[in-house]
Parts: sequence; structure tokens; C-alpha cells
Amino acid sequence: MTDYKRKRVVVTGVGAITPIGNTATEYWEGLLAGRNGIDYITAFDASNHDCRIAGEVKNFDPHDYMERKEAKRTDRFAQFGIASAKQALLDAQLVINDTNAEQIGVMIGSGIGGIKVLEDQQTVYLNRGPDRCSPFMIPMMIANMAAGLTAIHTGAKGPNSCSVTACAAGSNAIGDAFRLIQGGYAQAMICGGCEAAVTPLSFAGFAAARALSTRNDDPSHACRPFDRDRDGFVMGEGGGILILEELEHALSRGARIYAEIVGYGMTCDAYHMTSPVPGGLGAARAMQLALKDGELTAEMVNYINAHGTSTPANDSTETAAIKKALGDHAYKIAVSSTKSMTGHLLGGSGGIEAVATVLAIANDQIPPTINLENPEAVCDLDYVPHSSRAQEVTVALSNSFGFGGHNVTLAFRKYQ
Repeated sequence: MTDYKRKRVVVTGVGAITPIGNTATEYWEGLLAGRNGIDYITAFDASNHDCRIAGEVKNFDPHDYMERKEAKRTDRFAQFGIASAKQALLDAQLVINDTNAEQIGVMIGSGIGGIKVLEDQQTVYLNRGPDRCSPFMIPMMIANMAAGLTAIHTGAKGPNSCSVTACAAGSNAIGDAFRLIQGGYAQAMICGGCEAAVTPLSFAGFAAARALSTRNDDPSHACRPFDRDRDGFVMGEGGGILILEELEHALSRGARIYAEIVGYGMTCDAYHMTSPVPGGLGAARAMQLALKDGELTAEMVNYINAHGTSTPANDSTETAAIKKALGDHAYKIAVSSTKSMTGHLLGGSGGIEAVATVLAIANDQIPPTINLENPEAVCDLDYVPHSSRAQEVTVALSNSFGFGGHNVTLAFRKYQ
């Protein structure tokens, strides 16, 4: 794509359903307050599981966003996506109608999709036979349905797709939406990620892979990115959506602009199914590509919303990647993991973390990394421990890395 064809793209709306708040405003206030969203699992009896804690969404009523009958036919992950999208459209004051519907699209990623429906229907199959399985099982289960149903709910008839790149899915969706607007294929995109994998089988699988924290006696301190005593990630659930618009389109309707998205870096480790490549070379390249794409230098970066999962492998590797990508300037950048408060939303994490990154730019406030009491020796960057910080944020990166070696970095800057 040649430079003269590249259109500028801005963020005009945000929406979020998270373990610390069911609107973007509540979520942002929770982040700045260092609010913990992790507690004992209530969605199922986890007493015989190795991990019995999660970042569950609380007090969410899908009927606020859809009819009761439809809610019964929509998996929780898609409910989160639809709800976040409707919030974001309202925030952007973007009305979809017959004149613009074909120029507005949807990209919503999910790493796992409707696993709760799959588990429930497997039980029906085993106990009652194949004839008793729901005719809605497949459309409720498949990961693309958050994007498809959001289009149905909003009337968006433009490009529509779903990235399924594990924990990078939400960020891939935003990056792909950014590219579509840049290239003139859409005027606006509803994009982000959603996930609802707090289920028995999901927990059994991640625990078998030794990925989850087993700090069951202290849920509020279980997720501790970059801390030497971290022992695994804590599952979260929810959804986060951005409204991206071509700049001239946004200006023509007098839209408020939170930030401009300027860069998208995407690489693969090509190394291991679940472990990052030593030294974080793939992650570093993703950051470097995002900077190059946005015509940014390392010295321009003020903040990084880290992937920061609280796993032994990720946090040290990501730290090394940041140093490799940004050189000596890495020590001058504020870095934080908001997963310390929400847990890890898998495919939904890139969505809510992009929301956090955009709001950090818009408000010149950096959310903290809570529970960082004893940083690991090799984790020696400025992780903004414990408390949020008032600081100008002109350029920020949001990192997402997923099983399979997927690395994604989004670059945002203050609109000017």
C-alpha cells in the first residue's frame, strides 16, 4: 500500500464489559483505582479444580442489550461483544442507517468462542442422545458469531470477519479493521475482542497445561505480572470494542476523537505451540513493525500496555522484547499490565487493553500494575506499580501475544 493511499484513522468510541466494570467509564475508573476483579469462581463448582479463581464479569444483564428470547440463543462471549459494541456506537454517537451501512463493518476476535455451549451440549448428547441437541448449538458456538450478531444488531453491512489467533485475536481484529479503513474499504469499523471461557472444561485444559495460577488462598493477589512470585495467569472474561473511523469522516460529523491509531505490527515466533521464543524476538519485531508503520521512533513512546500475563515465561520474555525493540529508551517508558486487575481475557484481552491504552492517551493517565511487590531481577522496567500515574501520553503501544506464536502490537498517538 503506497503512502498516498493511506487514510488516517481515529478512535471515536469505546465500550467495555470487564471484571471491574460493565461500561468503559466504570472499567477506566477501576483501572485508575487499582481495583481487583479476581475472586472465587461462581459460574460453576470449581472445588475439584486446581485453579478455583477467575476474573468474572459481575451483574451483567444481557437483556439490557437484546430481547430475552435472543439472549437464550446467544452464548455469553457473543453477548459481551454485542453489548460492548452497542456501548461504543453510543459513545461515538455514530448512527448506522441506509446511507452509510455498507461503509461500516465489524471485526471482533475471540480465541475460543462459545465453549460453554459446547460443554453443555456434549452433556445433553451423552445423557439424552443426539436427537436432543439444540439446533442453535453450532451458531451459538462458532467464534465468528460475535461479529455476525453485532452486524445484525447494528445494521453494519460493510466488511465483517473474526480473527481467531488465541490471545492476540482482539488486537488482530483492531489491526485488520485499521487496515481496511486505511485502504479505503470502509469508513468506520466496530472492532475488538470478547471471551467467556470461565467454564469447567476450559479450566481443566489450561490447568493441565500448567498455565493457570493456583494461588487459591489469595485471589486478590494471584495475578502479579512481572513479580518474582507469579505462578500463572488468572482467567478473565468480557469484551472490549473500539469504533475506528476514517479521519475526514469523523471530522465531517463533529465526532470526539480519543486518539489516532497509526501502526500495526504482526509477526509469528514459528517456535513452539505455547512458549514464546527465547529473547522475545518475535514480539520485538511486532513492536518495531508497529513503530515503522506509524512513522514513530522509540523515543516518542511514553507508555506500553503490556501483554503481562503473570506467567513465568511471558513476563520476562516480554521485558526482553521491549528492551530489544526500544533500546535504552525502554527504561524511560511507563509499562503496565492491566491484567493484574482483570485477569487474562484470552481473545478479549486485546479489546479491553486497547480501550485502556486509548483512554490513557485521552486522559494523560497511566493505569498501574497491581500486586507487583518483588519484581523479578530481569523484569527491571518501570511497571507503574500499585498506583496510577498522571503523565502525558502522546504515543502508546498495546501488546498482545497468543499461543501458536502470534505477536501483535498496536500503536496509538494523541490526535493532532
